[in-house]
Amino acid sequence: MKNIGAVALNTFREAVRDRVLYNLVFFALLMIGAAILVGQISIGIEEVVIVSLGLSAISFIGLLMAVFIGVGLVSKEMDKRTIYALLAKPVRRWEFLVGKFAGLIFTLAVNTAAMAAGLFLALLYVRHTLQRSDAGLLVAVYFILLKLAIVVALALLFSCATTSLLSILYCAGFYVAGSFVQQMRTLRNDMAGPAAATVMRWLSYLLPNFENFSVTGPVAHGVAIPGALILQTTLYAALYCVVLMAAAAIIFSHKNLK
Repeated sequence: MKNIGAVALNTFREAVRDRVLYNLVFFALLMIGAAILVGQISIGIEEVVIVSLGLSAISFIGLLMAVFIGVGLVSKEMDKRTIYALLAKPVRRWEFLVGKFAGLIFTLAVNTAAMAAGLFLALLYVRHTLQRSDAGLLVAVYFILLKLAIVVALALLFSCATTSLLSILYCAGFYVAGSFVQQMRTLRNDMAGPAAATVMRWLSYLLPNFENFSVTGPVAHGVAIPGALILQTTLYAALYCVVLMAAAAIIFSHKNLK
């Protein structure tokens, strides 16, 4: 745990020094500010518009961070040759990967919290007060962070197996496919053929179901998220991350770093 913590802390420090993070957070806060203007135009649904656009901005910016920074976590260390000095110490390869994963998740959590604070300030600006139902926003932001954790695990897995460009493309493809899992499972035989429908159905159970983390609609309308759903979604994300990180560790352990 000491080695993992050291790698995670170093990853967080490197990410904080990266100006791209600040630019992305600023852009997200700017989008939340734009949501206020749009909400004022949409009379009667100001709060729904602000919450929907605000959560969408947090999710989109977080996704960019998870993919582009996650893919570069391993490749950047290899390009700079710093990975050789690190692995020469008593640090196992799987500890290196888990540390990188934990460091980026912590970075995403800090940046997501900053963007969530901006969203709460936007609501406070419009309503001049916060309500108990606004606690659902915390659940929505938490679900976004769980989704980003899976994306980071995917980025690390692909970066251990292939080039940075292909890793980005694979992550994007998995994210898009994982956003249409329900449609894949309900695909009718007469639309794609029995064989294709069966393949799509089986494939949908292997892909990460990102639709599970989408609660923007209910939260925007003040609907409470059940505790059982929160627990189920947390366990699903944790299990998926463990499987992906285990696969990444196996690939990275056999990777020739020379």
